[in-house]
Amino acid sequence: MVTGKFHQGEGFFLFCPGKTAQAITLRYYTRAQTKKCHKSIDLVKGMDPYDVAVIGGGPAGLFCAIHATSPSCRVVLFEKSEQPGKKLLLSGTGQCNITHAGEIRDFLTRYGDHGKFLKPALMGFSNTDLIRFFSGRGLAMMTEENGKVFPKTRSAADVLSLLLGECRTRGVEVRCGEPVIDVEKTADGFLITTATGSFPVRAVAITTGGASYPKTGSSGDGIRLAAGLGQPVTDLFPALTPVTVRDYPFAGLAGISFEEIPFSLWHGGRKTGSFCGDILFTHTGLSGPGILDASRYFTPGDTLRASFAGKAPRDAFDRDLAALLQAQGTRLVRTAMTSLHLPDRFMRAILELSGIPDDLTCAHVTASQRKEIVTRCTEFPFVIDHLGDFSIAMATRGGIALESVNQKTMESKIIPGLFFAGEVLDIDGNTGGYNLQAAFSTGYAAAMALRNRQGSPS
Repeated sequence: MVTGKFHQGEGFFLFCPGKTAQAITLRYYTRAQTKKCHKSIDLVKGMDPYDVAVIGGGPAGLFCAIHATSPSCRVVLFEKSEQPGKKLLLSGTGQCNITHAGEIRDFLTRYGDHGKFLKPALMGFSNTDLIRFFSGRGLAMMTEENGKVFPKTRSAADVLSLLLGECRTRGVEVRCGEPVIDVEKTADGFLITTATGSFPVRAVAITTGGASYPKTGSSGDGIRLAAGLGQPVTDLFPALTPVTVRDYPFAGLAGISFEEIPFSLWHGGRKTGSFCGDILFTHTGLSGPGILDASRYFTPGDTLRASFAGKAPRDAFDRDLAALLQAQGTRLVRTAMTSLHLPDRFMRAILELSGIPDDLTCAHVTASQRKEIVTRCTEFPFVIDHLGDFSIAMATRGGIALESVNQKTMESKIIPGLFFAGEVLDIDGNTGGYNLQAAFSTGYAAAMALRNRQGSPS
């Protein structure tokens, strides 16, 4: 189905493949290039304008609608699915890792290069504020040793139920199964067109999320609507996604994981980044929190060099291995290597890849064989074939260009009265609750600005 905004009766925007197989970009097509017609829908006669229309019923949209509503601020929320919060129900494997513990200032380093943009929103509504919001309404939170915060019930459905209950209590009009087809700027605000009619509104908040997990309704609609209004946007890419490795040698070790593994990223023979995190072997490549968090920087053809020896420098590991082989001269290499405290099946695979026979004793390891073992333990190369696509990516990189948005209010710098919140912005956080926190914080910031715009007290 082709959807988009027609400009002066001449053409429309359409999502198309971008520069890579995983990218999405916006292209403009003239009316002459398609036989599709734009169906105009009459304005509902006599309708009083809504003060605020929120487009998208995920966590950012629900939170924005909840806090924007007041006796003097009438809010409607449009959700294209039959029920809001489908993606929220999947978060944390259904348990909803809602935020992370610790100082809110530490969050700023968890969003790649875009943490600075989020500073006012995170400071204005922090992780402790979010925990207080839910616990104060009867949904207690718990913090795990790794800092992840979950509802004590371990149920994302309970989080969604509370948010929907707040919408009802505060009088938010929630219209489900009603996708927004078009948003047009008018002299008095905006005109929103859906499949059932057109609705005049004074201000709009686009909170439609990114393009990951499209089965939940996240298909980049908000980017299309914003671009149609003239808002700058960036191409979309999968984020928080696993990688498939070229000539992958560990398919038989799927499920083995390693904690706090240092790894570096290389592009065109040049080191472009250093990381450290948990790595999980899959049937086709690498996953785990460390890989997912760093995936925003990966491109096909890049090489990851992982040190399964931990943080010990290559030279130090080489000296320790030489001493071990000398001390264990008569023992088999595969037996002596168990002292390195690496998974036995992994160590056997490393020795096989290094050309070490099963019956070789430590005393007979040559200098070149030892060098091969050291390289594979401290700088194992994984060449990225491709990244997981939007169907499995947990987040989206790209979206509304941040330089075009006021970071304190989430209002467009170009189109007065147009606001954004959540993953529709060019923001993707690490695993561990950071993306949900950003959604709630930006939703709250937009809501406060919308209330102030309508003259409502905060």
